Parts: sequence; structure tokens; C-alpha cells
Amino acid sequence: MSVRLVVTLTAAPGKGGEFARAFAPRCEQSRKDPGCLQFELFQSTSNPDRFTLIELWESQAALDNHAKLQAARPPLPEGLRAGAGEREDYEYNRTR
Repeated sequence: MSVRLVVTLTAAPGKGGEFARAFAPRCEQSRKDPGCLQFELFQSTSNPDRFTLIELWESQAALDNHAKLQAARPPLPEGLRAGAGEREDYEYNRTR
């Protein structure tokens, strides 16, 4: 069964644009990970320092593999992110 993640991220105050530019290569790289069906970052129009990351993985195993790959990748530059973010996980079963 597919796994959907919805992750809320907050950039440091006033750093939304810089955060988005720094995160873009991570999205491109993650989309190439085995089992990735969707990996997109959306920026809020009402608060440019607030983001939602939408991920869809073929399986829990694909997500677990992605987590291992992410851990080995370089972190975002210091000072761009505020807090750890919030993550929601869902088993995904498309009905239509």
C-alpha cells in the first residue's frame, strides 16, 4: 500500500524565498529515489515562511529507503529553518 506524507515546515522569519531555493535541489533529488511517486514543496501565499511538503511513496519500504538516503545527504544551510516541522503519515488507497 502507498504511503502519503504531509509535512509542514517553517522557514526562519523572512527566509521563505531562500528556503525554497535551497530546498528545490532536495525535491529534484528525492523524486529520483526508488518508489517516489510525488515529492513537492508548496509555499503559503498568506505566509511566505510557511511550507507544505507533499510526498507519496509506493510502499513503506520505499519511504524507509528514502529516509536512509536523506540522512546521508547534506543538510540545508544553517539558519534557514525554524523548528523541526510537523509530519502526518497516511496509508494511501486511491479510490478513483
